[in-house]
Amino acid sequence: MSSRSLIRILAVSGFAGTFSSRAVEPMVGIIARDFATSPQTIALLSAAFALPYAFIQPILGPVGDALGKERVMKVALALLFLALAGSVVAPSVTSLFVLRIVAGTAAGGAVPLSIALIGDRVEMAQRQVALSRYLVAVIMGQLAGSSFAGLIAEFVGWRGVFSLSTGLMAAALAATVIGFRDAPAGGRFDMGDAIRRYRDILSNPRALALFAFVFVEAVSLFGIFPYIAPLLEESGGGGAAQAGFAIGGFAVGGLLYSLLVTWLLRTLGIRRLLVAGGACACAALVALGFTADWRAYGASLILMGLGFYMLHNTFQAQVTEVAPTARASAVALHAFSFFVGQALGVVVMGFGLRHAGLTASTGIAAAVILGVGVSASVILMLPRFQTRGR
Repeated sequence: MSSRSLIRILAVSGFAGTFSSRAVEPMVGIIARDFATSPQTIALLSAAFALPYAFIQPILGPVGDALGKERVMKVALALLFLALAGSVVAPSVTSLFVLRIVAGTAAGGAVPLSIALIGDRVEMAQRQVALSRYLVAVIMGQLAGSSFAGLIAEFVGWRGVFSLSTGLMAAALAATVIGFRDAPAGGRFDMGDAIRRYRDILSNPRALALFAFVFVEAVSLFGIFPYIAPLLEESGGGGAAQAGFAIGGFAVGGLLYSLLVTWLLRTLGIRRLLVAGGACACAALVALGFTADWRAYGASLILMGLGFYMLHNTFQAQVTEVAPTARASAVALHAFSFFVGQALGVVVMGFGLRHAGLTASTGIAAAVILGVGVSASVILMLPRFQTRGR
C-alpha cells in the first residue's frame, strides 16, 4: 500500500474521532441547561474523555506492536461507534460521563496507532511532512467539531450532534475495515516482551524529554478550551455558536501550519521552529487574557493553533524514531503524556479561573509554553538526547 493510500484510510478515522472528541466543548452550556447542572461540571466531560484515552495507551501500545496496529484499530473504532451511539440517548449526566469514559478509552486506539503506522511506512526524512498531511484530517475534525457542532446544536440539540458523530464513526469504521482487509494478522501478545519494550524506551533520554515536553505543552494550552463557551456567555461575548467558531480558530491555525510546514522546515529548521511555536502560543494565551468578544477569541486561537502544531508536530515526528522496533509503544507513551496533561490542564485552569482570574491564569500558561519551546530547542539538540532507540 502506498503512503498516500495509507494516509487516506487513516484520515477518515482521524476526522471522525477528532470531531467526536471536540464536539462537546462548544455545547457545554447547552448540555448543562438540559441537565440542570453547572457548566463547570459539564466542562469535566473533556477530562472524562481525555483521562481514559491517556491511561489506555500503555496497554494499547504494546498490544498494537504485538497483534498488529490495523487489527487493534478496527476493534477500537467499533467500540467508539457503540459509545457514541449510546450518548445519543444518555438519560442523565452520570450516564453521559460513563459513555465519554468508554469513548475516550476506545479513541485511544485511533490517532496514536495511526501515527505509529505512518512511522512504520514513511522514511524519517519525509515523515514530519507526511504526518502533517494526516493531521489535516485531524484538524478538519477539530474545526468541524468545534465550529459546526456549536452551530447546529442550537437547532438540533446536543443529542443531534452526537447522532452526527455516530454516523461519521460508522463511515470511519467501514473505511478502516475495508482498507485494511489484507493487513497481516500480527503475532501474539507477550507481557515480557511488552515490559522489555517499555524498559528500552524509558531508558532513552530523548524519549523521556519528548514525553515531558508534550505533557507540559498540553497542560498549558488545553486547559482553557472547555471554559471558552461559559466565559463568552458570562461576558456577553457570544453563545454556543460563537464559542464554536472561536474554538474552531485553533484548527484554522493548524491548517495554516499544514500549508506552511515544508517552507517552515526549510526556512527555520527544527530548532527555530520550536522557539517560534512557543512564542506564537505564548502571545495567543496572553491575548486571551484580555479579550471578551468571540472574534478576538477566534483570532487568538488561530495563533495558538499555529504555535501548537509547530511544537506538537515536531514532537510527534521525533517520537516515532526513538524506538523503531516498538513504535506503537513509544507513540502510546507520548499520547499518554499528552492526554494526562490535557486532562490536568482543565482542572488547573478551572482552579486558576476561580482563584486568580482569567488574565493571571492565561499569563502563567503563556510563560510555561514559551519555556517549552525554548528548552526543547536546546535540550533535543544535546548529544545526550540524540535518538538511540532500537
